Amino acid sequence: MDKRSPTVAPPPASRHGLARVLSKLGVCSRSEAERRIRAGRVSVDGRCVRDPERPTDAACERIALDGVALGGAERVYLMLNKPRGLVVSAADERGRDTVYALFAGAGLPWLGPVGRLDKASEGLLLMSNDTAWAAAITDPRTHLDKTYHVQVAGVPDSDALARMRSGVVADGERLAAKRVALLRAGSRNAWLEVVLDEGRNRQIRRLLQVLGFETLRLVRVAIGPLELGELGKGAWRPLSAAEVAALDARTPASPPAR
Repeated sequence: MDKRSPTVAPPPASRHGLARVLSKLGVCSRSEAERRIRAGRVSVDGRCVRDPERPTDAACERIALDGVALGGAERVYLMLNKPRGLVVSAADERGRDTVYALFAGAGLPWLGPVGRLDKASEGLLLMSNDTAWAAAITDPRTHLDKTYHVQVAGVPDSDALARMRSGVVADGERLAAKRVALLRAGSRNAWLEVVLDEGRNRQIRRLLQVLGFETLRLVRVAIGPLELGELGKGAWRPLSAAEVAALDARTPASPPAR
């Protein structure tokens, strides 16, 4: 008689942890979903569930929040011109102002940031409740170009620009720009255009610091083919269907014209 432990089949691929399901439905962030579940606010097929990792299939189980049945929220995609001084977070433990104040009274569903800009940085920030779309854009394997205009103290010469492209080591990590060009220069500072295809923490600031240049301003002006354009500081607008599709890394590229 075989006394080995029976093999337990994994859950079907369509079943995910309940917190992840709520996030994928566009209801709230995954961390917020975990808090709501543990607080007893979520039920599945009429039964309260307090385990955020409980395997759940939204296609065949009835999920409710505070007694209200959930369906997939309308997908919202927008771009924001983030001002300097705002934190990219729904709530800040230090009480700092966040980008969510810019959406007050707009009647939008929960939206999460697609990537980050630190408090001192500004410019193009994407927001959406489509977590799969956001994950595809931020996946390091997509190598989606992100373009920044950066003001620095001093004027980098051709050797410094070449080192930015070839790369430097900061805190044991190699940092490099995909492309860099001098836009304009004065006697005391200069503006650079820097293109990255990876997202490391404070990458441009750290790269310039190693080379002896202080970053005075850092503005993201484009993500892939999407440009910030004339959108005013602190303003936002929905993306068109064509813009959403152009940024979707899951969409196969069109074949070249013959």
